Amino acid sequence: MKPPLSSASSAVLRKARLSPYLFTLLAFIVFVSILYGEDFMCILGQLEPIPGRAMSKPVKRRGKLAFAIGKGEEGCDIFSGRWVRDELTRPLYEESECPYIQPQLTCQEHGRPDKDYQKWRWQPHGCDLPSFNATLMLETLRGKRMMFVGDSLNRGQYISMICLLHKLIPDDQKSMKTHKNGSLTVFKARDYNTSIEFYWAPFLLESNADNAIVHRISDRAVRKGSINKHGKNWKGVDILVFNTYLWWMTGLEMKVLKGSFEEENKEIIKVSTEEAYGMGMRSMLRWVRKNMDRKKTRVFFTSMSPTHAKGIDWGGEPGENCYNQTTMIEDPNYWGSDSRKSIMKVIGEVFSKSKYPITFLNITQLSNYRKDAHTSIYKKQWNPLTPEQLANPISYADCTHWCLPGLQDTWNELLFAKLFYP
Repeated sequence: MKPPLSSASSAVLRKARLSPYLFTLLAFIVFVSILYGEDFMCILGQLEPIPGRAMSKPVKRRGKLAFAIGKGEEGCDIFSGRWVRDELTRPLYEESECPYIQPQLTCQEHGRPDKDYQKWRWQPHGCDLPSFNATLMLETLRGKRMMFVGDSLNRGQYISMICLLHKLIPDDQKSMKTHKNGSLTVFKARDYNTSIEFYWAPFLLESNADNAIVHRISDRAVRKGSINKHGKNWKGVDILVFNTYLWWMTGLEMKVLKGSFEEENKEIIKVSTEEAYGMGMRSMLRWVRKNMDRKKTRVFFTSMSPTHAKGIDWGGEPGENCYNQTTMIEDPNYWGSDSRKSIMKVIGEVFSKSKYPITFLNITQLSNYRKDAHTSIYKKQWNPLTPEQLANPISYADCTHWCLPGLQDTWNELLFAKLFYP
């Protein structure tokens, strides 16, 4: 009869028997780590995904975005809804109470007889927008910078944001100044050590329309690979809001410069507007990926702002436009001929390939209904009107820009919702 094994000997034998299983388990862990290591690190927010690589599904459960304090309702698309009349809470401020509105947008001051365009609130289907909280917004911006980058439509959204916030700031603690020959406008709230800024870059890329004051150029051209010309002024920003659309719409083609605007013999090629626009979008996304910290900063992109220059689009008379329009378009499927769906398709294709979390503010459809909200003739005219123009107001109505207060306050309500409740 064999003597019984000691407890120490039994433990050694058990380890020996388990070792093949341990080896298999360790080998599996090493294999998975090698295969999905970058995906796991992306989930943990420690590594930016490699462009072009397919990510595993769990990446969608990445930690919450910067500045988020909650999340929106499941299945709710805040950009799909309807306009409802609201006499109680609209407008969110009075035109006369906000001294920062440019004279191109002060419709009441320039004689607009009605205020109905100020009385509408956007109501998403099946859910509600969180109320804009100016105190929360300012406290969140404490010690930080927020910047809007783009054209005059983005400047309108910028001014709207300041109008929504400035009443909480004592007069001696706020200021607004322009820099860089008018390209940069900076609103400062000293108590909060914060700035809200606008940077003029209608194409985002370098172009021959970069002069913030003298830029009415019909023969427009952009320089390929030139995002850093303006981008150097965006570094260090905590919340960045881009837009670019209107200035690309010069026709079916766009001029693209290879080389420098300073060169005597310039090499300029023509490409389709969609191809050129896609080039600009990819440049923007590359800049964001290289310069913005996904854990600390947020980037937004506002979609194209529609115009209402052709009344026949909504069943009006030939030659009619936004002039004297006081009601909105009721057709929920309305899409004006001036809004190019091909550009929306480009945005969708380019953004779908980006692994950086840029928040898309789809203001196009909800703004399409608002033919009543444009500045029309009720704005400062920089050049004296001719007798012919005075006799025919439709001929000089501005059907591109929007009165403040008005539609663009809703754009900022959507921005607020996506910033805090993504």
